[in-house]
Amino acid sequence: MAEEYDEKSGELLVRKWRVKSALGALGQWQIEVGEPALPGAGSLGPEFIKENNANPIFMRKDTKMNFQWRIRNLPYPKDVYSVCVDHKERCIVVRTTNKKYYKKFSIPDLDRHQLPLDASSLSFAHANCTLIISYQKPKEILVAEAELQKELKKVKTAHSSDGDCKTQ
Repeated sequence: MAEEYDEKSGELLVRKWRVKSALGALGQWQIEVGEPALPGAGSLGPEFIKENNANPIFMRKDTKMNFQWRIRNLPYPKDVYSVCVDHKERCIVVRTTNKKYYKKFSIPDLDRHQLPLDASSLSFAHANCTLIISYQKPKEILVAEAELQKELKKVKTAHSSDGDCKTQ
């Protein structure tokens, strides 16, 4: 796992995971929080296929008090969307009444702490063709994040000038 934090605010910018394959090679990074990396900034890969830029883009961006997901390029009005909790599969389900969009996603932070999903903590808004889904963080998560921030204060940042390498 690798995490990137804003130095001033302490806000989590990116969290990504990489697991080894069955043969022991490192796999691709799976982004849990933050912007998905732009595919190839100029290189389209061996297939030369590019995703349509009008497709919905799903990403997670947390705030201090909420887990937050943003789905860009969804042009329908707010009353078309249904956002609910599926307790059986431990996930959040987003669907439209016109059956043009459907998405299920879990909250890995709650799974790691083995906490239940609460439908009353879930809310959503729609603005500028973006659906913003918020889930209020439970107290246990807030306490764990506060302890993590205390630990991060002790760690030197990558930009600190007293590193081991000296340039000549």
